[in-house]
Amino acid sequence: MLERGDRKGLLTPLLGAAPNRKDSYRPKNSTLETLRAAVVLTKDAVKAVSITAMEALREGAAFIGITNPQNELVDPFENLNAPIWERTPPSELLHLAYNYCEELTIREAGNFHHSFKYLPDEQRLAMCAVYAFCRRADDIADGDWSDRFPGGKGEEDPEAAQYRLRLEELYGRSTIINEDAYKNKLTQLFFFRKKLSTCYNELSSTDPVFLALKDTVKNYGISREHFDDLISGMEEDLFINRYKTFDDLYLYCYRVASVVGLMCIEIYGYEDERAKKYAESWGVFMQLINVLRDVGEDIGRNRVYLPLDELESNNIDVEHFTEGRVLLNNQWEPYTKEYAKRARSYLKEARKLLPLLPRRARYSPAAMIAFYEKILNGIVKRQGDVFTSRVGLSKPQKLILAATVYLKHRILPRFLTPIWDGLARVGLLPRV
Repeated sequence: MLERGDRKGLLTPLLGAAPNRKDSYRPKNSTLETLRAAVVLTKDAVKAVSITAMEALREGAAFIGITNPQNELVDPFENLNAPIWERTPPSELLHLAYNYCEELTIREAGNFHHSFKYLPDEQRLAMCAVYAFCRRADDIADGDWSDRFPGGKGEEDPEAAQYRLRLEELYGRSTIINEDAYKNKLTQLFFFRKKLSTCYNELSSTDPVFLALKDTVKNYGISREHFDDLISGMEEDLFINRYKTFDDLYLYCYRVASVVGLMCIEIYGYEDERAKKYAESWGVFMQLINVLRDVGEDIGRNRVYLPLDELESNNIDVEHFTEGRVLLNNQWEPYTKEYAKRARSYLKEARKLLPLLPRRARYSPAAMIAFYEKILNGIVKRQGDVFTSRVGLSKPQKLILAATVYLKHRILPRFLTPIWDGLARVGLLPRV
């Protein structure tokens, strides 16, 4: 586990933090790892799309769209009645899959896509494939997305039912959401893992996200553990809606955010192994901001991610989150300031990632870091009021930040970077 100092006062930031850990932190749970490692899609168990059908698709690839007349995103392979291709699909279909992932990214996360667009084409498309995977997993767990697995038996699938029972044993409880929704979502996540396994064996999924992801994994060598950890984070949301300590929250942050940073740096490229530690802190920083920003929205879904022991020690009542009554508690603003202080300890480490990446790749993480720091500053400026309205950035703020980040990380000559950083430390230039 992480080495932490005494928790005196409101919140004590992690002592030593990422740079002093021998290895990147990764949750160890042999039971969970064994369980999810058994979720594998095999050719013997499912029907495959015939070669004839594949060739017909190939011939018509130029005419297959990824949007319908209502300009809605459409899976180009949605009419296929099998979850895998009989053989490796041709480049035309892989191209369609990547187009689908990029369009999904543009529609669902324009800011993220903007941060990707200055990467070389291959890296940009790889980032879109990774984003599409993360987006779909989140939409299953926390939205109303209905994932597709042709030929699957759904909630009645014996293997899926057994997986569900094993998870309940592991967590020592059943779900904290509606029972029907729980069974549906967990079954979808089970088959989502099945499709993930095709990225690491000889099969190819007919889901465009996993077809593109398989190519990305092959090109950049991204570990399956990262993708599996993210799905585990989505599953956790079906069982847990309260976190007792910061260590518990950190594990969740690692699973849903740090692993994304670890995926990204494999695409960006790096030589110094410290990049993994700083990428972990990058994810924790961003997720801590999400947690604080969304307190008001999360309580409406009966979720509290802030550590309960810290709230209790500061006489902050979770029940008062519902109507923002916590703003009347004179401990809330000091708590949010100390929370921000800890988040900035991870921000400091996240910034150390940038010099370890190729110059052409720095804009992407630097822009995301800048956007989230601005949101954190906005929360502090509003005295911790995340209840009356959502804290975000206006379009002009985003444009100015993006232009500043672009100037520093893509235009400014390298020898001037120390001068910029020095002026930023005294407040004469923005720190990005």
